[in-house]
Amino acid sequence: MKIMVIASLAYSLVNFRGRLLAEMVANGHQVLACAPDADEAVIARLVAMGVEYRIVPMARIGLNPFHDLRTATWLWRRFSEEQPDVVLAYTQKPIIYAGLALRMVRKPRFFAMVSGLGHAFGEDAKPWLRSLVAALYRPALARASAVFVFNADDRGEMLQHRMIRANARVVRVPGTGVDLAHFAAAPVPEGSVRFLMIARLLKSKGIFEYVEAARRIRRDRPDVSFALLGPLDPNPAGVDAAQVATWQQEGVIDYLGETRDVRPYLADASVFVLPSWYREGLPRTILEAMATGRAVITTDMPGCREPIEPGVNGFVVEPHDVDDLAKAMRRFVDDPGLAATMGARARETAVNRFSVERVNEILLSTMALGSSLSETPAGRLDARLAETTA
Repeated sequence: MKIMVIASLAYSLVNFRGRLLAEMVANGHQVLACAPDADEAVIARLVAMGVEYRIVPMARIGLNPFHDLRTATWLWRRFSEEQPDVVLAYTQKPIIYAGLALRMVRKPRFFAMVSGLGHAFGEDAKPWLRSLVAALYRPALARASAVFVFNADDRGEMLQHRMIRANARVVRVPGTGVDLAHFAAAPVPEGSVRFLMIARLLKSKGIFEYVEAARRIRRDRPDVSFALLGPLDPNPAGVDAAQVATWQQEGVIDYLGETRDVRPYLADASVFVLPSWYREGLPRTILEAMATGRAVITTDMPGCREPIEPGVNGFVVEPHDVDDLAKAMRRFVDDPGLAATMGARARETAVNRFSVERVNEILLSTMALGSSLSETPAGRLDARLAETTA
């Protein structure tokens, strides 16, 4: 079969979907991937994998109707020319504009992967924006053969806003999955506790809460360190470089910049923290931290709370609640052995529930594209149990 995969960032094709694309090719399918940026390193990796690449004109952020019309038109032309058998789109704009374009093309089966409902459905979203996005999703998903979701909350939210029909086929998958060999277990470093937060520098990721909790703890425990890793974001809700520099000068956090390989930073940390109040799907950073053997502190938010067994592999705190966050952090500061104990359980959770092989088995079997190359009896069971319908 010919498969087209539509993404909003080229790097995500190899970082999040690389194993899936490779298994599609290994199963004998012709795969064409599309994203809006010309990342030469990514393109080279895709070509080596046997995947063709096309640049789709798409603005990752913004609501310019002329830009978005150009995106939908380009996709319609590519679908008409390429005549794919299957189209898989993930993240908001690829799903919406691929879905709309496919309403004018009969052949392909369409699958949408909702990796999180994002800012438009967050607590600080404008009602008009939520209504607009829901109105665009509605026709885009109308002919989807299945909609993949990452957490238990998103299907209900989509039904509430009439983005999908009550009888829509919705399949829950355990996030993007994590490569357990690539993210191997690493021993928790000895010495003082080192907290690490990895995220785009957006206020909604809980960065200000993280910094304030760090400030409070360091007043009487200056030996405890707090690191922040992630790119600056041009979004108006982003945290600017000047603010980050101020925190560094104060000595409250150590900003590590951005990277394409988080493994050394996770190995150097004792505990992973993501105090997000953003509408997440199932954060990849949490899964990677757990696979590394790191206990997690995160918030009681859709997606974030999914992999956490409070008191077993981490703690779940209230969003925006600095007191609750600092209290959870102090549990590790006051009990030096807790990070290793919970970290070991976190690794077990990643192995048992969130391997990339399990995720790919669910995706491939749902799309009737063959089985995962690493199929296991447990993986087949997960695939049967993952689907939920009204």
